[in-house]
Amino acid sequence: MRIYLEDIRSYCLSKDFTEEGFPFDENTLVFKVGGKMYALIDVEKSESINLKCNPERAEELRENNEGIIPGYHMSKKHWNTVSLDGIVDQKLVFELIDHSYQLVYASLTKKVKHELENR
Repeated sequence: MRIYLEDIRSYCLSKDFTEEGFPFDENTLVFKVGGKMYALIDVEKSESINLKCNPERAEELRENNEGIIPGYHMSKKHWNTVSLDGIVDQKLVFELIDHSYQLVYASLTKKVKHELENR
């Protein structure tokens, strides 16, 4: 089943301390936590989403899912582009959003986490 932009947007914005914006151009919607990106999606096409991923898991996912490829215009080691046309199960897409968010949040400094948590 195809996953739509509004579903992705609502899910990402439900995550603690998430901010959205268009830092690159008017088409690329970026979701950040603590000022660091964890998801990017083209709002015009909405065919795929770029998500950060543990390098070992990223390779495994690519080998086992034709709808997951190395990150488009991103570090191929740390980012995947995940199809939203239904070829990748919706449950897996949302799990990968969670994974991306958790990786980025875990990488934040104690100071940044403290500032976020005490807004």
